[in-house]
Amino acid sequence: MPLARIDLIEGKSAEYRRTIADVVYDKMIECLGVPEDRFQTISEHKAENFLFDADYLGIHRSENCIFIQLIFLDVATPEQKGAFYEAAVAELEERLQVRPEDVFFNLMTVQPADWSMGLGVATYVRGVPTDRLDPNSIPH
Repeated sequence: MPLARIDLIEGKSAEYRRTIADVVYDKMIECLGVPEDRFQTISEHKAENFLFDADYLGIHRSENCIFIQLIFLDVATPEQKGAFYEAAVAELEERLQVRPEDVFFNLMTVQPADWSMGLGVATYVRGVPTDRLDPNSIPH
């Protein structure tokens, strides 16, 4: 169950923002092998509140820079993570003409006890409620 956070400068259309979210979601499943559940936020920021080094490591970023942060259990290999970066950037470039230089990723891995999907329980410690499991069956 990854949590995806997508941040960009305000002014892009709802369709543009949703396409970014769709690409991130599809490539997480395809490349990282995460479950097909969707938890994403898209945050728009005024340009003066979206700060980044436009030339860090010799990569020339524009005002169209997008930050994509995934928080998930550490289940992916370095190769899978690299494949995710490449596939997501290629799809964003193809579908939205996003420059590869403008896509900044940060993957954060956490432990099972770091998640509560609701009901006030540590979901992966006490059990995992799904569409096929009655949440009332999880011990409190």
